[in-house]
Amino acid sequence: METKPTEISSSKMFGGFNKRFKHFSPTLGCSMTFHIFFPPSASPSHKFPVLYWLSGLTCTDENFIIKSGAQRAASANGVALVAPDTSPRGLNVEGEADSWDFGVGAGFYLNATQEKWKNWCMYDYVVKELPKLLSENFSQLDTSKASISGHSMGGHGALTIYLKNLDKYKSVSAFAPIANPINCPWGQKAFANYLGSNKAEWEEYDATSLISKYKNVSATILIDQGEDDKFVQEQLLPHKFEEACRSANVPLLLRLQPGYDHSYFFISTFIDDHIRHHAQALNL
Repeated sequence: METKPTEISSSKMFGGFNKRFKHFSPTLGCSMTFHIFFPPSASPSHKFPVLYWLSGLTCTDENFIIKSGAQRAASANGVALVAPDTSPRGLNVEGEADSWDFGVGAGFYLNATQEKWKNWCMYDYVVKELPKLLSENFSQLDTSKASISGHSMGGHGALTIYLKNLDKYKSVSAFAPIANPINCPWGQKAFANYLGSNKAEWEEYDATSLISKYKNVSATILIDQGEDDKFVQEQLLPHKFEEACRSANVPLLLRLQPGYDHSYFFISTFIDDHIRHHAQALNL
């Protein structure tokens, strides 16, 4: 099976190119797709730093690339965007597509420990397999200079992956992240099924729990949260994360945006700020 990525589409945008690739993932046991936006380059030898984008529930690798408009600022700042898919696909595990908030399209960026869901190892895919694949196959990318961002479930993924790998990422940002999943219905459903009943394992994938453990954060964490987001009180719990950051003395900029909801209309409004936030941390 072909583990090397094969290009399946390419579209020019803001002088650069959105390219979609397919490869077989040994980590997940299935074929996966991902997108890279390559900014325009004056020199063939120039290497771009990488911003990983993790998408939310029900999304694929396409939503961010098509809807965010992030390419304009990425092009201007010389940052490559990498958008992976949100879960394994095509494994036909019983019940994988029964609900929109669990299974297919809902990998939660963790490594499942329950036998039935053993292929759901999106944490290892994002942190280990994908960067290695990129560094081995794309000479235009400098994977040693990387930052991470995401939305909703992907915001949860970005925050937890960043905190547990402060040596691998220069900065983190999130839009409407599931900031305290052990205390919300989406998180409790996913964690119970993927990780079983051991609550200590749940805390390993909860940004609010992790902050007290991984305090050595130098770059300010940037979070944008729409005040009219219908999920904010029950599912996202940004203020729990804010309290945890305050207690641990971790630098956080939580911006509450009046009138904005949970959608890509919200993301596209503020994405340029996030690209600049990461460009600054990546020393561009």
